[in-house]
Amino acid sequence: MRESGLIVAKVLEHLRGVIKPGISTLDLEVLALDYMKSISKDAVPAFKGYMDYPASLCVSINSEIVHGIPSAKRILKNGDLVSVDFGVEHKGYFGDAAISVIAGQGSDLAQRLINVVEGSFYEGIKEAKIGNHLHDISAAIQDHVESHGFSIIRDYVGHGIGRSMHESPQVPNFGERGTGMLLENGTTLAIEPMISAGRYDVSVLNDGWTAVTSDGSLAAHFEHSIAITSQGTIILTEL
Repeated sequence: MRESGLIVAKVLEHLRGVIKPGISTLDLEVLALDYMKSISKDAVPAFKGYMDYPASLCVSINSEIVHGIPSAKRILKNGDLVSVDFGVEHKGYFGDAAISVIAGQGSDLAQRLINVVEGSFYEGIKEAKIGNHLHDISAAIQDHVESHGFSIIRDYVGHGIGRSMHESPQVPNFGERGTGMLLENGTTLAIEPMISAGRYDVSVLNDGWTAVTSDGSLAAHFEHSIAITSQGTIILTEL
């Protein structure tokens, strides 16, 4: 899983450097696949064909929360808040992660949203340790986000990950401490807070995939796959 996660991390870091005004979201799809293949001959994109999803990358812009489908017609503009989600299967194991970045120069609000969604992940994994409850992670994420005046998206959650991309348990980004399954040595999770600057209500566009904030407010997404071990928590999808 660490090998899979490292491939994902390298692809996302590559994309971080090329997300600029004027590039299309389909260009990002092609660049992600080309870079993945340059890293590993064994890696396979995890998203393409999953429940008939038509691409290998999810690119969600501004009020789009998750599952934006790459398109040659979607050209990034200066100030766009862009969330990019990528996963691979490598030697039978999966890695999954996401980042949010600004194309060019963005608003203070967009940058604060990115800072808070990333910060909430790191607050969450402080609770990812043997003997804690799953929703201790959830509550820590929720507390951090709401303390900054933003909303947690509730319709989409994190998940277990391993030999399949989506395994049990579901990992909500909101919850009550002391509830949920007990975390054990070897538990592997994809923790992915999704937040909005407005309300948490969600709509899905006519493509059947792209989830957007119902009030049109900005959204941001951040994700890492992690392993909970007796030596501490390992972030599997970071460089």
